[in-house]
Amino acid sequence: MDIKQRVGRYLKSSSVGGESYNAYIPQPLPPKPALDMTAFYPLLDQANTAIGRLDGMSMVLPEPSLFLYMYVRKEAVLSSQIEGTQSSLSDLLLLETQGDSAASLDDVKEVSCYVSAMYYGLKRVKKLPLSLRLIKEIHAQLMNNARSGNKHPGEFRNSQNWIGGTRPGNAKFIPPPPEHLMECLDNFEKFLHDDTLHLPILIKAALAHVQFETIHPFLDGNGRLGRLLITFMLCLEGIIKQPILYLSLYLKSNRDAYYGHLQSVRETGDWESWIKFFLTGIIETAQQATETAQSIIALFAKDYSVIENSGKSSAAIFTIYDYLKQYPIANTKKIKESIKLSLPTILRSLAILENLKIIKEITGKDRHKIFVYDQYLAIINSGTERSPN
Repeated sequence: MDIKQRVGRYLKSSSVGGESYNAYIPQPLPPKPALDMTAFYPLLDQANTAIGRLDGMSMVLPEPSLFLYMYVRKEAVLSSQIEGTQSSLSDLLLLETQGDSAASLDDVKEVSCYVSAMYYGLKRVKKLPLSLRLIKEIHAQLMNNARSGNKHPGEFRNSQNWIGGTRPGNAKFIPPPPEHLMECLDNFEKFLHDDTLHLPILIKAALAHVQFETIHPFLDGNGRLGRLLITFMLCLEGIIKQPILYLSLYLKSNRDAYYGHLQSVRETGDWESWIKFFLTGIIETAQQATETAQSIIALFAKDYSVIENSGKSSAAIFTIYDYLKQYPIANTKKIKESIKLSLPTILRSLAILENLKIIKEITGKDRHKIFVYDQYLAIINSGTERSPN
């Protein structure tokens, strides 16, 4: 088959300064000629097995909501890092603990908006189909920060954008021009809702992700929203019961290959290589998440035993320990607001947990102390370390 038939068309345009460039308009999905599905079956089997194991593990976690709470935040950090932010998971948790009194860098606030957009989208897909309307709503949440004020949150672009370079004339890739945008988006929405297609949902999500990134319908936030769509699609189809499968660590670790596959699909029509890369990422990500869940279960069991056998256990200590499992960076003010114990009781309990080497105080101050459940945070934190400057 001639996969070159899958390549879109280029439309010659010119900028305000008169410089010409070629904008790309993709072919509608699904690809034609049709995908060679036989190439995917072994990887699909492995991916479904890995997802099933992860889903089963999420069901036996002592407190699945804690794992989900932290994993959503890890994904927010990683997906934002792919776009160049320098926020860490600890930065985000400190912002949530201290509010505006923290060193609220714009990068951290962007990540916080990603968390809000994810929760908003997961709630809305229970009531609305994954549509252009919903995609715009999610984008508005994603871009709800000062840095994004001039990027038209929640609105499709009405001007030309580009990827790489300083202007369209030297860009690496130029998405569809604004006058062709809605045509591309209408085709994209029809693909999402086409019940006559009998494609495995993992394949459909892989196709949708590239198409969304190629259309690039917003002035900013396309990469982050495109990665969110993968999780929304898998949740909608019931492939995962909880939103605990995110590809951003895999894509961050293989960033050059990721961008290379996106561009290769556009230039050569080679969807098969991208889908194999995508399925490999699903397998690796699901396996890593399962291992993370197992490590967390083991840590919680060990620390619970340490407290129980310390001779200093009390209901207050266990209550505060449970709080720190959900919020591994915390201060006394937040703890007091949440669990309604007296401040002396909280301070005594935190001191005991610190002496047991379960938590650490990180400010070194006598007042306004911040405590970290550092071993738990280290497990979740893997892969989110800041990129070197």
